[in-house]
Order: sequence, then C-alpha cells, then structure tokens
Amino acid sequence: MEKNKIWLSSPHMGGDEINYINSAFSENWIAPLGPNVNGFESDLETYLNQSKNVASLSSGTAALHLSLVMLGVKRDNLVICQSMTFSASANPIKYVGANPVFIDSETETWNMCPKALEEAIISCIDNGRKPKAVILVHLYGMPAKLNEIKAICDTHDVSLIEDAAEALGSTYKGQKCGTFSSYGVLSFNGNKIITTSGGGALVCNTKEDQQKAVFYATQARDAAPHYQHSEIGYNYRLSNICAGIGRGQMKVLDKHIALRRKMNQFYQELFKEIEGVTVFKEPNSDYFSNHWLSAILVDSSKTKNNLTREDIRLAFEDENIESRPLWKPMHLQPVFENALYFGGSVAEDLFNEGLCLPSGSNLTDEDRSRIRKVINELFK
Repeated sequence: MEKNKIWLSSPHMGGDEINYINSAFSENWIAPLGPNVNGFESDLETYLNQSKNVASLSSGTAALHLSLVMLGVKRDNLVICQSMTFSASANPIKYVGANPVFIDSETETWNMCPKALEEAIISCIDNGRKPKAVILVHLYGMPAKLNEIKAICDTHDVSLIEDAAEALGSTYKGQKCGTFSSYGVLSFNGNKIITTSGGGALVCNTKEDQQKAVFYATQARDAAPHYQHSEIGYNYRLSNICAGIGRGQMKVLDKHIALRRKMNQFYQELFKEIEGVTVFKEPNSDYFSNHWLSAILVDSSKTKNNLTREDIRLAFEDENIESRPLWKPMHLQPVFENALYFGGSVAEDLFNEGLCLPSGSNLTDEDRSRIRKVINELFK
C-alpha cells in the first residue's frame, strides 16, 4: 500500500476559519467586500506594527503589479529584480511593459547582493536609463540585507519594493519584513505560512496609497452614480469569504511560525554530522526567519559516495515525500533570456546544489521519522 504523501508545504487550518466563513454566509457578505475584508486588513496592520495601511488583494502577484502601477512604472522603464526567486516576482514587470534587470544573490541570506545591485544601478544610470524600482525578495522567509540595500536605493533615489510573499512574520533587527520600503507584498497562497486559499496584500505607507490601491483593485471606478472610468483598473480585490479564512489563520500565525522554525531545527540536528550538507539558517541574530521553507545545500565533492542534491530528491520521491530544487534563477529562464544580469554565479550555484525540504507546520512525528529514515539510509 502506498504511503501517505508528505508535502513540501500544505495548508494548515486552525479551526476558527469556518466561523468567519459561516458569518459571511449568514449575513450575505459574499461579494469582494464586507466585515471580514476590513477585519483582515486591520489584523494585518496590527501584526505588522509599523503604522502601515494594508489592502487585501486576490494574490501576491496582484500586489506586486499594483506596486509598480502605483510607482508609475511605464513601458520600456527598467525595474531591477532579484534573480533567485519565483517567477511571480518578475512577471509583473512585463505586465506594465517594463524591462527586468536581474541581480545575483549573496551567500549569507541567498537574497539580492548589495554589491551587484549598486553596480547595476550605476551602470543603468550611466547609460541614461535610471531604474524606476527595485524588487527585493525575502527568499524562503529569510530577511535580505535590508540596511545595505535600502541605503543603496536611497542614495540613488530608486524606490524599493519588498516581496515578502514568503516572509510574513520574519524580522530584520526586530522589524517585520514588508515594512521597510515604498510597498510591501504579502501572499496567502495555499502553501504559505497562513492562507486565504488564494490571496495577497499590499502594504502601504499611507492611507491615501491604500485607498488608491483599493481603487485600482476594484476596476478604478470613478465617484459617479453611473459606471465611469478615467483610469485602467483591475479585478484584484480579495473576497469577503477568503478574508474570513485569513482572519481565522491570523490567530494561529505565530504558532505556525514556531512550528516551521522547529522543522528547521529538526533538519539542523538531522544533518549536523553529515559532511557536505549545509542547512540554510540565519547568519546572525539580526535576522529572524519564519523558515517558510527549510533548505539544504549539497556539496557532492564532500558527501558520502558523492551523493548529490538529485540523489536525495529521488530518494524522498521513492518514499512519497515531496522535496524540490531551489528556484531556478530568473536570468536562466527562457522567457527572460535577453534580460540584463549583474553579478556572478551564486544564484546558479544555489540552484544546482540546493534542495527544499518538507517544512509544513502540520507535519507530525511520524512524518519526521520517515524523513529521518530516508536520510539515515542514504548517508549512514
């Protein structure tokens, strides 16, 4: 009989979600507005704790798109983006007709390399095309080198967008990721720390920006008794039903983070005596990662029998355990093959050697035993 699937990161309900959903049904708040939407936005603002204003949207991708619209990014503008990330970080650049410029990672946080970023900005300016924005990603929940990157953006007067889709609850020097920039982006996709089934949010610095984002997200309808539109709008608002799921999930967010961090500790213990395998963790106490996904690097020149990342992945697959290579860098993707790129081979090396491991907050002791058994049989 086939063993139950151990997923990389599956939804984990807390129990109260259904109460908010039932309330929406009983009060007939089924449209993309209502008390759950308002309450979810308020819950997020309280949690982020930086006097931010949140617009709840249909996805994190929608939030990234709106951040570029709000910053006035137009056709043929340049937008700098981290290369080591999921495609959703880069695709909205093309939605607005702009051109991405990709940046390599650094080895400590696997996020955007400040040195390569500054090189890119200066090169673009020297060629008469100052970038309109920088999209920084907090990869797998790990905060980026925010002080350095923010200083570079401030020096060259380039707007910073934080893609914190994977980093809700992560902090840098005690401040929540997604609150350091012109706009922050959150995701509540089914595989995230908390979920609204599908959904996201745009974190804004002012109430005016939040209201403008909601205006764009609801088809940019002018204040008139008839349907009138002076700007292009989008159907990007989160529904009141999905927001109800989010309200229930907010009650277990910190618990989910603690359980994900516990999984990372499990992997640190599991691999501590295994030569050639390194578990991804914070470089120092300035960084607090939610460890949305735990990941390892595998140096096959040092492992037993020269085992590779792929050997481990296939061994897990044989036991019906999901694992996945790190994101393939954007500058290596066929769809972006003509884009500018600055940096070395760090992102490429991470992709070649890295593996994401099951990290869900709902994993059991039995699941961990099965994971441990695979690794022990491979290496010991």
